[in-house]
Amino acid sequence: MPKDVRPSATGANRCSGVPDSRGQQNRDAVPFRVDSLRRGVENHLMKTIPNRLARRHLISLQGLGAPDRSAPHPALIDRITALGFVQVDSINIVERAHHQILHARQRSYRPPMLSRLVERDRTLFENWTHDASVIPTTFFPYWRHRFARQKLRLRERWKSHFGHDGFDDDLARIRDHVTEHGPVLTRDFEGDKPSTGWWDWHPSKAALEFLWRTGEFAITRRVGFQKVYDLAERVIPRQHFDAEVSHDAFVDWACRQALARLGFATRGEIAGFWGLLTPPEVEEWLSRNNGDLETVLVEGQDGANRHAFALPGVADTALSDHPVPSGVRILSPFDPLLRDRKRGERLFGFSYRIEVFVPEAKRQFGYYVFPVLRGDRLIGRIDMKADRATGTLNVRAFWPERGVRRSRILQAGLERAIETSRRLAGVDTVAYETGWLRETP
Repeated sequence: MPKDVRPSATGANRCSGVPDSRGQQNRDAVPFRVDSLRRGVENHLMKTIPNRLARRHLISLQGLGAPDRSAPHPALIDRITALGFVQVDSINIVERAHHQILHARQRSYRPPMLSRLVERDRTLFENWTHDASVIPTTFFPYWRHRFARQKLRLRERWKSHFGHDGFDDDLARIRDHVTEHGPVLTRDFEGDKPSTGWWDWHPSKAALEFLWRTGEFAITRRVGFQKVYDLAERVIPRQHFDAEVSHDAFVDWACRQALARLGFATRGEIAGFWGLLTPPEVEEWLSRNNGDLETVLVEGQDGANRHAFALPGVADTALSDHPVPSGVRILSPFDPLLRDRKRGERLFGFSYRIEVFVPEAKRQFGYYVFPVLRGDRLIGRIDMKADRATGTLNVRAFWPERGVRRSRILQAGLERAIETSRRLAGVDTVAYETGWLRETP
């Protein structure tokens, strides 16, 4: 078991001032803390991960590093488990986000491969992290803690949003229907009266989503992109459905597994990774495991160092460097490398905002532009869209980041990456808009 080492109280070892030359206390002197001085010494002794190595370590952790040619080809479920989860999104500009995320890491990936893991093998289940995601089914026992919290939070929030008193009756009605008749789609209840809630959800849709997000229902398959709901006990394999973990084991798992995938992280980044923990839970865990963790300094793109926590040995691993492919890769806007926008900007100097909900006249780039990775740097963003009616991938624009020099080599790399996207989208040709190579904004 990890040692329960707690830091000393913040207010300990404090001096109110320093004596002046006459032996009197100089009340104009700036107070200082001995623990602040100690932190200065610790900072000097602390390992610093330079920005370039931090980027390369993170790229490797996120499954985008150079493949180990001597190792067996990882199975898709192992890749997803290493990532922790893959965000699911309905927008299909080139290909849906979850497919693009996996294809960026495994060129042989095709969408039916993911469907098999969810619908046949049951090694993945769909639920929520920070957003809708596919998650390894071995993690289901830990999600029970999320379900319990969501049940309390959503009950009050959704009842007030949908503004009707029959919410519990709707839950009972839908639960009974699925228990007796089996899997359902939302459209099976389209005769329900509309509500005044989100997206004009009708009461049955709200009930289905509530029962799914709180763990009573699970997604057994999708038809097109529509969810098919069933009782979770009929979807989740029994060994995972019946398993339970204590609160302390849940918190310990969530913190350690977040750190394993982030490499190094602040308190807030640990709490935000899975969307499972509260900041006080992370704070208590860090205090309890202080002696078993490394504190490192991580250099940002701007040269500033920031404290972060890491599991033992991570600093040495990061400092050993990691080879990354030198070619150009086009990423999903929801790629795990950039899911945390603030972290991405701090480490890569890349400020990304998805403009789906921004009025067209106010967009800086486009409705749905894709980040572009080259080696260990994010070098720009590209606006492209698959027109399946004509079998064409239309490339509207590429905007390089400041400091990225346009060259024939860069253009050739971009065109190879665009060709890879064309194959994923399943269209026949690429059409480039005149002047698609833009200037840095």
